[in-house]
Amino acid sequence: MSAIRLLVLGAVRQHGRAHGYQVRNDLEFWGAHEWSSAKPGSIYHALKQMAKQGLMRAHDVAPSAVGGPPRTEYELTGAGEEEYFRLLREALLRHDQKIDELTAGVGFIVDLPRDEAITLLKRRVAALEEWRAEVTRHWTPADGTPEDWGHIGEIMKFWVHSANSGAEWTRGLIDRLEGGAYVMAGEGERSVEVLPEGVINPYATPGAD
Repeated sequence: MSAIRLLVLGAVRQHGRAHGYQVRNDLEFWGAHEWSSAKPGSIYHALKQMAKQGLMRAHDVAPSAVGGPPRTEYELTGAGEEEYFRLLREALLRHDQKIDELTAGVGFIVDLPRDEAITLLKRRVAALEEWRAEVTRHWTPADGTPEDWGHIGEIMKFWVHSANSGAEWTRGLIDRLEGGAYVMAGEGERSVEVLPEGVINPYATPGAD
């Protein structure tokens, strides 16, 4: 899957309709340009590409009274809505997601009903545990320890550590969701803002407003 597609679809969806600069600002507000490929060029390319693919509908908007070129606003089509939720569920479910894909999924997790999000995360834990068992069963020396393979044994240690830490973090998120944390889909209104009021975004592009 592609993190940039999920990020752009999600950013447009939370506004209903949004232009490219607005999407860029939102993703920079998240710091997504630091931990993903969500750079200005890739954001605008994704918007235009997904409009061509029928995932978004483009609307030409007249320039403002103070001047400037007209802007194009985008909104998700029915197909775009389906693709967004497909990518979101995949990001949370798979145990082998790249960090930018998982991060994007967590960023939009509140768009899912609470029960569904918890179910997906529990399946992710099960997949991580299965992968850890496979590593220790097939990729650890039958007699001895990973150290017996020299520095290559560090790879096995890293895989096992990644599985353990990933499962631990996911269980913690499950516990928080089961305890009622966050406003999930269908539970009421919520702000699209990420940081508390008055907190400066440390990742915002200098000079952007």
